[in-house]
Amino acid sequence: MGCPEGIAMLKGTRTVQVTKVQPVSIHGQISLDVYFIDPDDPQSQVSLARVGNESVPRNIEAGDIVDLHYMVGVVTSITKKQA
Repeated sequence: MGCPEGIAMLKGTRTVQVTKVQPVSIHGQISLDVYFIDPDDPQSQVSLARVGNESVPRNIEAGDIVDLHYMVGVVTSITKKQA
């Protein structure tokens, strides 16, 4: 999920623009569904990363430019880009 051209990123980061943040509870554990697009192509397809609440900045919101950190093709954390 979320890598360009369907290629899974083994390890690395990708800069994206957040379009929506949706909390989700699975068996009482809160995670966040973070929807995002390529900031260079606002008409690109929206992708989704489900990340543990502890791995996302508390003040993340739609419109933010963030870095997704990948390990074995899965987003493991999200950090805000410094202005």
